[in-house]
Formats: sequence, structure tokens, C-alpha cells
Amino acid sequence: MAALAAHHHRLLSFSAAAAPTPARHHRFSSLPSPPRPSTHGRFSPRGGALVLTRASGGGSTSSAAPAQEAATTASSLSLEELRRGCSTWTWRGMRVNYLARGQGPPVLLVHGFGASVAHWRRNIGVLSESYTVYAIDLLGFGASDKPTGFSYTMETWAELILDFLAEVVRRPTVLVGNSVGSLACVIAASESSRDVVRGLVLLNCAGGMNNKAIVDDWRIKLLLPLLWLIDFLLKQRPIASALDNLKDILLSVYGNKDAVDDELVEIIRGPADTEGALDAFVSTVTGPPGPSPIALMPRLAEVPVLVLWGDRDPFTPIDGPVGKFFSKLPSELPNVTLHMLPGVGHCPHDDRPDLVHERLLPWLGGLPPLPAPEVAGAAAA
Repeated sequence: MAALAAHHHRLLSFSAAAAPTPARHHRFSSLPSPPRPSTHGRFSPRGGALVLTRASGGGSTSSAAPAQEAATTASSLSLEELRRGCSTWTWRGMRVNYLARGQGPPVLLVHGFGASVAHWRRNIGVLSESYTVYAIDLLGFGASDKPTGFSYTMETWAELILDFLAEVVRRPTVLVGNSVGSLACVIAASESSRDVVRGLVLLNCAGGMNNKAIVDDWRIKLLLPLLWLIDFLLKQRPIASALDNLKDILLSVYGNKDAVDDELVEIIRGPADTEGALDAFVSTVTGPPGPSPIALMPRLAEVPVLVLWGDRDPFTPIDGPVGKFFSKLPSELPNVTLHMLPGVGHCPHDDRPDLVHERLLPWLGGLPPLPAPEVAGAAAA
């Protein structure tokens, strides 16, 4: 399934922003409304205006990089540890797999297309030292249900995230997403408030659920007939299931080739071989692209946002429509910080987790503190 996804992306070699699409109204608030002002005051980054910067540890230029990578490897969780730590939450009659680990302010990790909880193997251990880390398998992926005939949409995944926050986490949460997981987090944040989403971290955010998102870009317009043909071919199961050069494709997606190990191949291949996975893939690739981050991000002016972008991403390159939008966003929205990660591909958290942690941990530590929980039965004044 992941191999098929990469073939679909390779034909475009970039991700385009989706045309604005009305999202479903959720109980927290309606999508057209701007988010409510924070009850904790406006986020003011230390040092004033936010600026575009580069991470210090690109490639082999940083002498500290080997030590940082070794520390990250030491804190990585095995697949067995991750499986043992998972639980099941029932959402609308369907089983959703998730992991919870650590103590502290909550952080929810949302994987990208074809991935799962295990794709955060190199981050959960580090983050759980200071935070309560939740990681979720979106419906249709990982160990979550893959219901027959289900139509997957970005809005549905966003609703799942919001319901998970309301029913399981129950505290203001920082959402951290990669690729389409980032976009699902953006949609969820745009439908909620700071009482629900405390902050937003986007790792190479996708422009849509698939590459059919149409913008004023000549590359997309030229490829539309090819995209329609791909849609037809993907619906032919023998053709869709024949592509199987997964490791080579993962190597093309990662900047750090050493990160593409046998465990990563198992993380992607294992769930892709389960019943319903191919149908979920076909529905995702041939379905509507969903709301555009370009339309939604201006509505999140009260939410602290950290954007981390690998500059070797073949799916959402920084010179593509979505990359260009996010690269100029810090100059337009003072709540947004952007760091480029040199030599890093589409999945920065697994490609170079040391660079991600170098930027993510200080940013998390600089967020306004959560309000103290109310004590039941406290004496009245």
C-alpha cells in the first residue's frame, strides 16, 4: 500500500494545495468561524518576531549530530514495546488503535499516509520523558479498523481526532502531524478552540489527501488526464496490488538513508497486508483531496504553530505550491515558526529525529503553561 502511494506521488513529484472545500460542522465550533481567543493570553515567542531559520545539524556538517542520533537511537522503542503499549478506543462502532505513554501536558502524534503509531518509534520515548504522549492510528491504517466500503476523507479523520481529544485525552493538547496527518491536525484545530488544541506542529504538511488538489499550477493541469487514468487503474485490484518495491521507494523519500531499516519496512508493509488496507488506500488516493491548508491556516492566528520542513522532500517540496505557502507564512502570521531541516525528506521525525527534537522540545517548553486543574470540593471563598 505504501509502495503504491509513493508511485502515485512520484508521478507528480510535488503536492498541490486543495481547492477550499466546506468541512463538516463539528460540535466544538463551525468551520467558517475563527477560533476563539485563547483563555491563556496571546502566544508571544521569546525574542519577538518569528523568522525562518535552518536547523543546525544538517547532514555531516554538525559535529554534534552523531551524538544526538545515538541518543535518539537509545531512546527508540521497539515494535514489540509499541504493540504492548497500545489500547483500543471505540469510535462510532469502529476500533481505533492508540498508544499513551508518559506524564505531563498532552501531545498527540498523528501519522502520515500509509504509516501508523510505530512510525513515531524514535520520538515517543524522548517526548514521554516530559509529556503525556498519545499516538493514534487513523481509521484505515495501522491496527485500526478498515471498514468495507468506507469513504475516507480528511474531514472524517479530523472529526476522529477531535472526538479522541474529547473522550480520551480531555485536556488542551498539542497536535503533532506528518504529511496528511498534519493536514488532519490543521482541519481539527480550525474546527476547535484553544481550550481543545493548545498548539500545532506540522512536519511537511500535505496540501490534500492526495495529489488531485487543483490550484493555478501548470504542472497539475498538464497531469490531470494522467491522474484520471491513475484513478481508473488503482481501482483494478490486480494492478493496485502488484507494486512491491517498498524499500527502494522509502529510500527515495528519506534524506537519511540509514533510517530506512528493516523495521521501517515492517512498519509500513505489515498493516498494508491486512484485510481492508488496499481498499482504504484506493479510497484515499481516488477520493476528494479535502480542505486546503492555505485556506485554513489564516484562521489559526491564536494557536501557536511550529512548522518543520525537510528540504529533500520529493512529495511536498519547498518550491511547490504548499511549500511556498508555508515558507512565507511566518512573515504573515506572528504565531508561526518555521525551521527548514537540511538533508531531510518527507518524514522528518523518523528521518532525522535529532533535528526534530532540537527544534520541537524548546518550542513545547516555551508554550504558555496549562491552567492548574480544579480541585474537587475546594472550600468556597
